[in-house]
Amino acid sequence: MKKRKKRNLKKEIINEAKKHKKAFIVYVVLRTFILITLILQLIRGNYENAFFCILTLILFLIPGFVEKKFNVEMPETLEIVIFLFIFAAEMLGEAQNFFNIFSHWDTILHTINGFLCAAIGFSLIDILNRTEKFHLDLSPFFVAFVGFCFSMTIGVLWEFLEYGSDVYLHSDMQKDTIVENISSVALNESGENVAVHVDDITETQITTQDGTTYVINDGYLDIGLIDTMGDLAVNFIGALIYCVIGFFYVKDRDKDSIASKFILRIKENE
Repeated sequence: MKKRKKRNLKKEIINEAKKHKKAFIVYVVLRTFILITLILQLIRGNYENAFFCILTLILFLIPGFVEKKFNVEMPETLEIVIFLFIFAAEMLGEAQNFFNIFSHWDTILHTINGFLCAAIGFSLIDILNRTEKFHLDLSPFFVAFVGFCFSMTIGVLWEFLEYGSDVYLHSDMQKDTIVENISSVALNESGENVAVHVDDITETQITTQDGTTYVINDGYLDIGLIDTMGDLAVNFIGALIYCVIGFFYVKDRDKDSIASKFILRIKENE
């Protein structure tokens, strides 16, 4: 029985590799690089980076799990983009510190995330809309709207995760921003609900109970709000781009459309 299962699993892997040759090559190359990096990090005793390597390997299993669990066919382009996105976020962003080295790395990833999540949400509604059992007969606009809302919801939940990690685990997922001017009601000494605007802040100072002092030059330290709103804004842009493309795809069902390369489909052979 076990041998039969192994043979079946081997056949499935071979069949998937034949159908998605480019995705399989990308998967093998990235996986090899991650395994080499994992070994090096363990030898060096850098267990945090080793954790990111293991996490990336686990996340790489998601496309295959989704296909098998929900009996859907994932386009090769979508599969490749997902692999590269996970690699860019975990291996390059976290393990190789690209988030700090490249100022716009996080922005690029959140834009792509908005695009991908919109594609997935769009696909789920499109599948239900075209399945006889759940045929909903939704308009192209509504399918696109639900895909957009799905993407924004995932974006908001991720920001909740970042905030929770920063508050309870004392991390800094919501990166700080230096701002040179602020408007705040808290600075109004009269107690009125009128914001006091402060321009050209030259210095702010933070002093802890033990007497440690931190000086921030040329501005005020914003602890996450600007980063969060920026992330949601680019998530919005990514989601909107896909949903506009997806709207016209649903209307015309053009197989050469960019949207079709990111749409999940029910497997025809099962």
